[in-house]
Amino acid sequence: MKVILLENMEKVGRAGDQVEVADGYARNFLIPKRKAVAATSAHIKSLGHLLRRNKGRGERLRHAAESLAAQIAEKSCVLKRRASEQDRLFGSVTNQDIAAALGAQGLEVDRRKIVLQEPIKALGSYTIPVRLYPEVVAELRLTVERAEG
Repeated sequence: MKVILLENMEKVGRAGDQVEVADGYARNFLIPKRKAVAATSAHIKSLGHLLRRNKGRGERLRHAAESLAAQIAEKSCVLKRRASEQDRLFGSVTNQDIAAALGAQGLEVDRRKIVLQEPIKALGSYTIPVRLYPEVVAELRLTVERAEG
């Protein structure tokens, strides 16, 4: 199905692009979430208006992401976990744990925006990227310490 993207979509295309995607992906995700519209002749003609409308929305989202990135850069998180004698964790620290720690500090971040290649399984200090917007990536300082007891 041919669609016109209203937002930048990773691995699909940029806002305003006409792309060919699977029918189910378009009908079940892109169109209901207002990330794209079907590429009909009427939508192609009104593409300029759609792009202007979404550009303003994108600028607001980008500005909010930049302010949140500045707040994240100021803070650091400390998580206490049980660990073995070799500093290996019993369990692991996931992006959901990090999102909860940020929430406790008053910063609401969606767990899907926290980019962990794999869960953290050892004590230590880490720098975790948080992708808030396509061009806005914040660096979070995370320290995993041994819990007492």
